[in-house]
Amino acid sequence: MLTASLKSQLSEGLPEERSEHRQKKVIKMGNCCERAANFFGPQKNTYIRVSLPAVCFVWQIAMVVLFGVFIRYDEESDEKGWNEFKKSHNITSNIENDFYFRYPSFQDVHVMIFVGFGFLMTFLKRYSFGGVGFNFLIAAFGLQWALLMQGWFHALDPVTGKITIGIESLINADFCCAGSLIAYGALLGKVSPVQLMVVTLFGVTLFAVEEYIILDLFHCRDAGGAMVIHTFGGYYGLAISWVLYRPNLNLSKRLNGSVYHSDLFAMIGALFLWMFWPSFNSAITNHGAGQHRTVINTYLALASCVLTTFAISSMSQKKGKLDMVHIQNASLAAGVAMGTAAELMITPYGSIIVGFCCGIISTFGYLYVTPFLEKKLKLQDTCGIHNLHAVPGMLGGFVGAIVAATATEEIYGKEGLIETFDLTGKFENRTMSTQGGYQAAGTCVAIAFGLVGGVCVGFILRFPIWGDPADDFCFDDEAYWELPEDEETIPPVLEYNNHMVNKHHDTHESQFSLEES
Repeated sequence: MLTASLKSQLSEGLPEERSEHRQKKVIKMGNCCERAANFFGPQKNTYIRVSLPAVCFVWQIAMVVLFGVFIRYDEESDEKGWNEFKKSHNITSNIENDFYFRYPSFQDVHVMIFVGFGFLMTFLKRYSFGGVGFNFLIAAFGLQWALLMQGWFHALDPVTGKITIGIESLINADFCCAGSLIAYGALLGKVSPVQLMVVTLFGVTLFAVEEYIILDLFHCRDAGGAMVIHTFGGYYGLAISWVLYRPNLNLSKRLNGSVYHSDLFAMIGALFLWMFWPSFNSAITNHGAGQHRTVINTYLALASCVLTTFAISSMSQKKGKLDMVHIQNASLAAGVAMGTAAELMITPYGSIIVGFCCGIISTFGYLYVTPFLEKKLKLQDTCGIHNLHAVPGMLGGFVGAIVAATATEEIYGKEGLIETFDLTGKFENRTMSTQGGYQAAGTCVAIAFGLVGGVCVGFILRFPIWGDPADDFCFDDEAYWELPEDEETIPPVLEYNNHMVNKHHDTHESQFSLEES
């Protein structure tokens, strides 16, 4: 009997012991898998208390050193140099300084970079701080690095080894920053500020190289940057976004959208960009007819683009309602597309035709191309820069090539042709058909630099050291910003009841005081 009972107890206890043993093995195996996963690909961590200050301090100190070694004032901003310049050119008034011609355009471009681009990115319901704030950060760093990079390629004195800067240098530095800000649009809400600093470092460097090839070696005309700014910046951002594809980004889908007030703020940014785009395209064009013509052409193209954007947006909905995404973005596409051809003799009606087509192409891009790119090519483009910058910039480059190839002395005059296309020195014998070919080749160079450079930078950003957010923590300012507490809203009934309680309390106090008296 004893052996039978022992056997029965043992037989009852064995399954429990076996199950506990299996659970321990499972836990051990789980811990091993977790350790292996953390070793080969650590979990996302948005802690940037060390990395962001380190990057900002180190890179800013590097700017101090490099500026001290290389950067000097040019002859129109240096006191001694300006006085000598006035004497050598028989100038009697300081009003002839280039500052007074360029500074109004610089102001407009500066507002576009910091206010226009920044507020255009505030459309996400929980990422307004990141849209404006990180735009501010990378533009402030980028313009310093741009002055150095562009200076080494365009303004380095071979005798002294110094770079001289003036008001036009500041405008070009803002242009250079614009390429990285455009790329940020594709990455909005999905990357850390440290990653954005890396994007800007390489973006400005690549921009300076492709700008030198297109403007100096190919001798292309691209005052508004349809090729060197928008085409490069658009494809640079798209290539990075493609490499950084997040298969589980739908976990943050609830925040990947707008609310009423966020769309309103984004529309303010769009209006700043729309109003100042003629200044953007004309800022560094030749004084006189060239600058005047650039403003007119951009102005007309932008106006035309707005009407076709509204039309296509309304036609795409069953009840004819408008989509604010289209109005904020597609209405700006004409400004991008006119970046190359605006200073050329494209004619007023030609400008309107470009704007008409861009409104249609860009709006259709938001309706159909962006969803297709995400579904088929695994390309997540938060702001739709493919439709606002990449494609309109590419079209603008090719439109400029056609207009340049068809330029004649009958239209421009002999002196006008030489001045508009700068056909002097080794380029004085270049034909217009050859110029058109180089313009088209310049557009292809911008695309190539954007795609190849973006893929390379994207792989650098894949290293798990940058503090980027997890898939379920994207599009949320809480990852990197201290947020103010939301106002507590009290339902109307409770608010009324609380008011009445306070009122009765005050009444009782007054009655008590009367009785005492």
